[in-house]
Amino acid sequence: MAAVDVKSPAVPWRVRLARLDRMGSPYLYVAPFFILFAVFGLYPLGYTGALALTDQSPLDPQTSFVGLDNFATLAGDPKFWTAVRNTLGMFVLATVPQLLLALALANWLNRALRGIGLFRIAVAIPIVTSTAVVALVFGMFFARDYGLVNWVLEGVGIGGIDWRAERYAAWVAIASMVDWRWTGYNALIYLAAMQAIPRNLYEVAEIDGASRTRQFWQITVPLLQPTIIFTVIISTIGGMQLFVEPLLFTSGAGALSGGTLGQFQTVTMYLVQTMRAYHQWGYAAAIALLLFGLIVLVSAVNFLLVRRIRGER
Repeated sequence: MAAVDVKSPAVPWRVRLARLDRMGSPYLYVAPFFILFAVFGLYPLGYTGALALTDQSPLDPQTSFVGLDNFATLAGDPKFWTAVRNTLGMFVLATVPQLLLALALANWLNRALRGIGLFRIAVAIPIVTSTAVVALVFGMFFARDYGLVNWVLEGVGIGGIDWRAERYAAWVAIASMVDWRWTGYNALIYLAAMQAIPRNLYEVAEIDGASRTRQFWQITVPLLQPTIIFTVIISTIGGMQLFVEPLLFTSGAGALSGGTLGQFQTVTMYLVQTMRAYHQWGYAAAIALLLFGLIVLVSAVNFLLVRRIRGER
């Protein structure tokens, strides 16, 4: 008996279209992110890497491949390592007090007090304040001859300080600008995370006789660990790219030098100076890559430190 050729029924085009939609839609939804990331992330990074291997300069139309010479020169560049030292110093002075103050401020804002909504709005004011205005005001505060800070120091028997001429004094002045501007921002992030903590945990702890301080360290801080890690990493990225505050702390044609002796010149300031004043684009690209690596390294160290500290408590 001959075999009967049984053909499978044709799949309607609507069914095929529905299958294609289920299979392809997720990729279409995430495609914009990857396209933008490739255009504004991977391409600039790859171009910077290629540029760092050349001696490109707008003053010389002839561009030569120099390999790792820029990195070798950078390893022995005292100005670069001074800028790294300044960046790390101001980063520590700005980030550690900033996050501690933000945590304490958020804990206070989380209480049910009269008019607390106004205070929550007030902490956001520095975020929307222009950086130029902040630098102008703090520049007047830390002025050598007529500054408010020196007037207070002289009033308590301490002599005035030349905040722009001394390295560590300049670090403190610039770090205070960063702290004033971003403490409220981090406090609002902590506050949002604190309000997501179930209230019954505090009620049980209060019944057991735990004080507010103990509740804060035993309940609030451990549950805020992911948020603390997030703010540490974000603050690290911002602190290692510090540019506007130290630039506006001084004035004149040599603003990118960070003082007469480079006492508060950051890595980003040295990068821009190399590119715009010295016209060494290849060398500036090498600085940018090392800055990228430094940010990744410091962020990883901070991440591990925070996790270790929270794990030991």
